Amino acid sequence: MRKRTLWIVWLLAIALMAGLALSGCSKDESIDPNALQTGEGEVVEGPQEGTETAEGEEGEAAETAEDAIVVIEPAKPKPVYFTNPLSGLKTDKDLSGLRPYAVMINNKREALPQLGVSQADIIYEVCAEGGITRMEAFFATMEGIGNLGSIRSIRPYYIELATGYDAIIIHAGGSEEAYHDLSAWGLTHFDGVRGGYDASIFWRDAWRMANRGYEHSMLTSGENILNFVEGNRYRLEHEEGYEAPLTFNNENPAKFGADANVVTVRFSNYKTDIFTYDPETKLYMIEGHGQDYIDGNTEEQVGVTNVLVLNTTSQVLDNVGRLRVATTGEHSGTFFCGGKTVDITWSRDTRNDSFTYTLSNGWDLRFPPGHTYICLINPNVSSMSYE
Repeated sequence: MRKRTLWIVWLLAIALMAGLALSGCSKDESIDPNALQTGEGEVVEGPQEGTETAEGEEGEAAETAEDAIVVIEPAKPKPVYFTNPLSGLKTDKDLSGLRPYAVMINNKREALPQLGVSQADIIYEVCAEGGITRMEAFFATMEGIGNLGSIRSIRPYYIELATGYDAIIIHAGGSEEAYHDLSAWGLTHFDGVRGGYDASIFWRDAWRMANRGYEHSMLTSGENILNFVEGNRYRLEHEEGYEAPLTFNNENPAKFGADANVVTVRFSNYKTDIFTYDPETKLYMIEGHGQDYIDGNTEEQVGVTNVLVLNTTSQVLDNVGRLRVATTGEHSGTFFCGGKTVDITWSRDTRNDSFTYTLSNGWDLRFPPGHTYICLINPNVSSMSYE
């Protein structure tokens, strides 16, 4: 009996050893049969060279897998734009809180070509004395502005135009009354004639001195102005409560008005401006002194989107012909845009206020975005016509 039991145990042991041997020879499901061994222990997944894929083409599956990889580019942030407070045009910097610059520009024949005027957001042209006119060009920023000039002297009514914009004034000399106002009103101004350290932003152009005369040769530049004000004590931002002087709308308020493809403004026997509408550029191209109005920086004719002719009163002060021109009160005017025109009324209470422009229906005039040219005339001695 005991021998029988030992025999059974011996058979069971043999059977167990055989089973273990068979299991050791079976397939290990944890290893990918398609894995290709490269180097010491490095495994590269994919079909082996020379094998046929499920699609029946050698290596096609690997190529399909590579093609299926999609690279997702990060979303680009949308550009942020601001509105130039003097032109309504888009800008990549917020200029609304910054004081603009009002630059006195010489407008005699001998001063041509002027420099930098095509980049001005707003240009005012007003009679100065003896039938000549002078320009005051307003820039919301001096960044990117090249040479400016030639620079000439200032009068009280140009100062009054600048105070309505809280502008920093750039000039070369002025009448005694103008110097009194600049000092009494505590205005920020840079003077190329009686200035101190601020006169360093100006220089005399040698060619103009030799060919046009000393008084027509003074220039400055946007770069010089910015370098001078940087780090100085000047107030460069508007004070709290300041409101932008103009409002803008893409709709042309004159679109139902009369045709006005050519506008002629005769300031005096000395100076007449002609604004001719170009339907391709949608700008009024300007002529003055009997020739195209050219910016010497670009050698191109100056064009503007909006033209205003504002009627006012003026008074001759002395035998030189210096004037006092009213920049406040309520007066009539005419607005031109897009080859059309409408009558307006302008009003202003004090020199620190902005001009208010009103259409005949009582609505406020909203400017289409673009550069603006404003002619301030006394209709008793100057005239305006259009066709």
